[in-house]
Amino acid sequence: MSKLTSRSHVLFTLAFLAVALACLACSTEAAGLNQPPEGFKALFNGKDLAGWKGLLKRPYDNPSKRASLAPEELKKLQKEADEDMRAHWKVEDGALVFDGKGHSLCTAKDYGDFEMLVDWKIEKGGDSGIYLRGSPQVQIWDTDRPNAGVGSGGLYNNKKNPSKPKKKADKPVGQWNTFRIFMMGELVTVILNDEIVVDNVVMENYWERDKPIYPTGQIELQSHGSTLYFRNVFIRQIQREKGTNRLTRQERQEGFRRMFNGRNLTGWEGNTQGYAVKDGIMICDPSLGGKGDLYAADEYGDFIMRFQFRLTPGANNGLAIRVPFNGHAAYDGMELQILDHDSPRYRGWLKDYQHHGSIYGVVPAKTGFLKPVGEWNVQEVTAKGKQITIKLNGATIVDANLQKASTPRTLDGKDHPGLSRAKGRIGFAGHGDRVEFRNLRIKSLD
Repeated sequence: MSKLTSRSHVLFTLAFLAVALACLACSTEAAGLNQPPEGFKALFNGKDLAGWKGLLKRPYDNPSKRASLAPEELKKLQKEADEDMRAHWKVEDGALVFDGKGHSLCTAKDYGDFEMLVDWKIEKGGDSGIYLRGSPQVQIWDTDRPNAGVGSGGLYNNKKNPSKPKKKADKPVGQWNTFRIFMMGELVTVILNDEIVVDNVVMENYWERDKPIYPTGQIELQSHGSTLYFRNVFIRQIQREKGTNRLTRQERQEGFRRMFNGRNLTGWEGNTQGYAVKDGIMICDPSLGGKGDLYAADEYGDFIMRFQFRLTPGANNGLAIRVPFNGHAAYDGMELQILDHDSPRYRGWLKDYQHHGSIYGVVPAKTGFLKPVGEWNVQEVTAKGKQITIKLNGATIVDANLQKASTPRTLDGKDHPGLSRAKGRIGFAGHGDRVEFRNLRIKSLD
């Protein structure tokens, strides 16, 4: 075989391998396309428009006006909207494709609190958005448009609360972007391409400015005269639950008592202004301040405490134990971290001893046992002398002897005189984020 023939054979083989690898990558992507991750449901099946409907024409794109329609009139208008949807929204290669000529695409169902994942792509000059509970909007656009100036993800129609994203995280036009959107109550968090661009911001009611955002509503993929692409549209619904704050019969027999009555902050001291009580839940509320420490009135040395907590995206709080009133939770006592440590907010700098459940600066907790943001977690803390044990959702994440953990020094290299305290207050150390608590009960072992 000549050198020329041999070289041609090698080049042909390399070209064949490149094509094969490209096909393998495409098939691998296609195999996972529109397949929801654990805990999520697919809003788009990748094959057709099942589960979607067209948006009614003005003025009935307004949820309040739409609600006023008689059933027969609504049915008629919805039929017209669905015909428009089928004319301008298609499914191509596992993606929802809009031709830029019709109206928005809406979920057939309404949703309240949720976490949503969605991939999107636009063309040059593109403009779109995602309506939450039927209200505009999480912005999507070509950031080089003359009227843009900022990146995508902002709550474009806010007037009182922030409307612009914290940073630009868009990929170049023509590439796929990924939104992760949390909506809990009035608060919205938007993570674009793994960067936080909206951080727990109140979303305003565009339709009725004097009212809060509607409690439920449809999700809409907004059309704005541009060719649009969406895929991997997934949702995890977050249930709204009230606090029970009841002792079980066994807990009563074992000597547990309630720390929180579910109605008000009776029996608590400190930053009572930064905490609220609603539906049987104690809420560290950033709109009220949400910083500083809230203490139970009594002191405890050895105890077993049980409670439930629910995090919002990136939320940071702490359970202070054996701390003097108005002392520093992490140093004058001990602060057991309450933290959404998987949030991009902490990427790249969080220490092991700062993860949820850790004794701050002293003992790192095992990770992997927090439930998804918005779901209730169950935690139990047992303090017996120098031994601290923490269970999260049934798993032991800390079982440490304070003497051993601080000898010859603590992990953060700082003095923690609180490790030697035998007794003190129990409380929550708010850091300006919304965290909810319920079913607080305690058994003294002193």
